[in-house]
Amino acid sequence: MSSLRHRLVSTSHGLIAVEDDGGAGVPFVLIHGNSACRSVFVRQAESELARKARLITFDLPAHGQSDDALEPARSYTLHGLADATIELLAELGVSEAVVLGWSLGGHIGIEMLSRFRGIRGLVITGTPPIPKGGFAEGFVGSPHQSLPSRRHLSHDQVDAFARMIFGDPVEPFLREAIARTDGRFREQLFQSALAGENVDQRLAVEGSRVPIAVINGSADPLIKLDYIDSVAYGNLWDGRCHRLKGVGHAPFWRAASEFNAVVGRFLDDLMA
Repeated sequence: MSSLRHRLVSTSHGLIAVEDDGGAGVPFVLIHGNSACRSVFVRQAESELARKARLITFDLPAHGQSDDALEPARSYTLHGLADATIELLAELGVSEAVVLGWSLGGHIGIEMLSRFRGIRGLVITGTPPIPKGGFAEGFVGSPHQSLPSRRHLSHDQVDAFARMIFGDPVEPFLREAIARTDGRFREQLFQSALAGENVDQRLAVEGSRVPIAVINGSADPLIKLDYIDSVAYGNLWDGRCHRLKGVGHAPFWRAASEFNAVVGRFLDDLMA
């Protein structure tokens, strides 16, 4: 496994912090969730996946070591985040890539299906491909009315948010990431979604021929697994959605070995 190379990349959305292992394989871009950071993928970066692909992780605008957006109304939307990711890849000289997105990161990946011609495959985890205005179809509860959408979070709310998305024990780095995130990001992201400014994600995955792997935790408390399984994906890898037994919203962390094995098979199939 190559050693990770960290740097800040200048984009029109601000400086973006990137870790790129510089490997010779296909670029494999991992996109974190709302109010998290690139460190959530350390168990992928330290696995056999790094031998199969060139792993690239980064902090979204307003997160981690990346800048807060220069123009929040432009950057803090799914369109803006997808564009920021595509611009970052161009700065890295990446014209083709496989994308893995967790939660919000998966929604960004779906947004990229029609915006990034070089996408060779997509892995989504914790991400219901919902129609416009269809939060209730894919999510348990109303994320636009709860912690993920709040501009200001107290210390206890940060802790509750971390437990919600990652489970116990709460990782200190995740608590720090949530506290660091620009609160305007959460607020603007959901305002944009409620205004219908995003693509219809169900139609996007049903109409795409890009291979899509769906991997979720069977005990995810935030998403409706049966809804996700019911979507008529245009090119569903392995012919089914995968559920990792007994884990919640972060299967790549809580069941890393099993998760990485499934992703490794997906990469092998794409490269065959």
